[in-house]
Amino acid sequence: MENIRIAFQHLEENLAQKDKRTVITFEEFTKLLVENPVRMIRNVFQVFYDMMHKYVGEGVDEYPDDPESINFIHYDCSALFVDGVDHPFFADRLFANRLISHVEALRRGAQQNKIYIFDGPPGCGKSTFLNNLLMKFEEYTNTEDGMRYETVWKLNRNLLGGGIQSEARPLVDRILHLISAVPEIPVLSLRDDHDPDNPCDSDIRDLHHDGEAYVITDELVEVPCPSHDHPLLMIPKDFRRSFCDELFENDKWKYRLFTEKEYDWVFREEPCTICMSLYEALLNKLKSPRAVFSMIYARPYRFNRRMGEGISVFNPGDKPMRQNILTNPILQNRINTLLRDSNQVKYLYSQYARTNNGIYALMDIKSHNIERLIELHNIISEEVHKVEDIEENVHSMFMALMNPEDKKNIQDFQSFTDRIEYVNIPYVLDLQTEVNIYRNIFGKHIDQNFLPRVLHNFARVIISSRLKTRSDALLEWIVNPATYNMYCDENLMLLKMEIYTGHIPAWLNEEDRKRFTAKRRRKIISESELEGIGGFSGRDSLKIFNEFYSSAAREGRLINMDALFHFFTQVRKDLTRSIPSGFLDSLLLMYNYTVLQEVKESLYYFNEEAISRDIQNYLFSINFELGTAETSHFTGERIEITEDYLESIENHLLGSQTDMEKRQQFRLDTQKEYTSKTLTVEILVEGKAITQTQIFNSLHERYVYNLKEKALDPFVDNKNFRMAIKDYGMENFKSYDKRIMNDVTFLITNLCNNFRYTQRGAKEVCMYVIDNDLAGRFQ
Repeated sequence: MENIRIAFQHLEENLAQKDKRTVITFEEFTKLLVENPVRMIRNVFQVFYDMMHKYVGEGVDEYPDDPESINFIHYDCSALFVDGVDHPFFADRLFANRLISHVEALRRGAQQNKIYIFDGPPGCGKSTFLNNLLMKFEEYTNTEDGMRYETVWKLNRNLLGGGIQSEARPLVDRILHLISAVPEIPVLSLRDDHDPDNPCDSDIRDLHHDGEAYVITDELVEVPCPSHDHPLLMIPKDFRRSFCDELFENDKWKYRLFTEKEYDWVFREEPCTICMSLYEALLNKLKSPRAVFSMIYARPYRFNRRMGEGISVFNPGDKPMRQNILTNPILQNRINTLLRDSNQVKYLYSQYARTNNGIYALMDIKSHNIERLIELHNIISEEVHKVEDIEENVHSMFMALMNPEDKKNIQDFQSFTDRIEYVNIPYVLDLQTEVNIYRNIFGKHIDQNFLPRVLHNFARVIISSRLKTRSDALLEWIVNPATYNMYCDENLMLLKMEIYTGHIPAWLNEEDRKRFTAKRRRKIISESELEGIGGFSGRDSLKIFNEFYSSAAREGRLINMDALFHFFTQVRKDLTRSIPSGFLDSLLLMYNYTVLQEVKESLYYFNEEAISRDIQNYLFSINFELGTAETSHFTGERIEITEDYLESIENHLLGSQTDMEKRQQFRLDTQKEYTSKTLTVEILVEGKAITQTQIFNSLHERYVYNLKEKALDPFVDNKNFRMAIKDYGMENFKSYDKRIMNDVTFLITNLCNNFRYTQRGAKEVCMYVIDNDLAGRFQ
């Protein structure tokens, strides 16, 4: 029995701590304002931004020094949409950037008088996205970081001249009074600060009506604001600016409050009609603003989607409320009795009040949700809703989900279109995100059954069905697509997938890299707005992957590109109708090129000192005339500066097939950068060594890349080398020449360490590269 008592005691303590809603006076609230104004003065849009910032963060730019960057960066949305949810939503890079851009605009106040419609095809995960977003928003707002305060009135009948006598209570109230006196029926107080020893807190009765509650004590009648108004709005609008001016010190925060658009609501918005009429009635009766503010309190604004407080979500099948006007007759009678006037304060409000400064969401614009959306027209544009003859303020964040075919339901309301902000949620177009979905559904262990890159290539096949075959933006950028026909398809879809993932492929030549300007990048990214609405849906891709994985996974064998190619060309030929013509062949070429580079890099031995010396001497030599002899002040070596000498280094930098015109232009460009930036800024001003400069690092990368291209040449025709790879890890391996043993061990070890191959996978891919003569095909 003692264990039961302790368990219930701890449960009570934990629940009390979690559900604590401390009610504070207005004066105590202003102290909190001064201590932490950034957190205390926020509307729903600012809190939503803070929530996104907390869960998503700043993002990562993989190319921070790129002068043509368009801020298309990686946002990790896992904490927002994946962690701690029943059904994860995976936001690809395109959608994450799109969403963050809209959230930034919300914070600035630029897009607040709108409804955000998340538009996407069936199976793209819209419902999962919105449910997870609202769940994390509710979770955040009920923490200390996301908490906001709302207004609650406590009318003091002593200050108001008595008023409530027992015999004057209405019949229903008297019945409730008698019920509350029965000892067997517990009576709970809504007030956390209830003190049984305080005479002012005796005889507490808790009355509920239509979801609202108020507390009557011997002295106080608690009247909550159904619109959840911020307590600062209780200060009359004409005096609010001067009040804030005197309340806050002259600092950066105060400057932001008075000048930035996101805080415009502080001085623009009015309180709800209930709070406004209460204030005026009390001021008229008491003749003292201080006495009125002594009855204004603040308490945490508690969000609860299931109860419809702060968050309301409507499905198409949810029928409209029969009663659009809500009230509380018992509380209305109390107010009338205290004020001795039945007309001064009308305790009337609508369903929109319960999500004022919260989120009002519609799941799919169908059936009854069409009516709800149309009803929002005037509310969104004017931020006002009529309740009988009273204008109710509505400052909510409105969201909705829509399938493309449902746009016809609102196309006749042209005046509404400028109030709609569409946010596109297409099928996933980022191959890394597509792979993460497979890992989430089928388990992260699936990677162990694939050779590296094969799983990602399956994702590329799926995504190819979702992209438009022709890209005007890519064709305007890449003048001659045939240049890359060995490692990209003719429609450049593989290139687009890399860009959508945030990666600039290393196989692009220097000229096309320079042509990849910010303007072209924006144009390419903008094409994603019209893609991802057809092809294999999210549900389809999971079914296809399940079938492929089940048929290709075998004990003791890794899934390779041959299995992938066979599945789409032989097992499921019907799927090729959705895959662009020639794409699978191009994908195989790209895979071949990639694994060839991995093998070359894993074989590559380099003398870092010799490479560094060549680059330093080259940077020194291009500043002198041909035929001269100079001593490099970088290395101290005497150099005969001839055409042959420069070409010998440029063969490593540009490749041996580069013509003289391009060599000359490369020298001019390099010399220009060296004299205008490297020497004058990095070396003379910043004090960097030549090996620490940007131009050195760029040339070093080129040099190493071209060395790796030749790394496999000595081994291609060596039969013993091939056999040694096959026998690696076996007893026969010890019979080979020591040099071959060292080379093979070096190769396999690097493939495992640098490219995540297993020993068996490394052997398989090496045999694949040699047997298919990939080095010769990509010469």
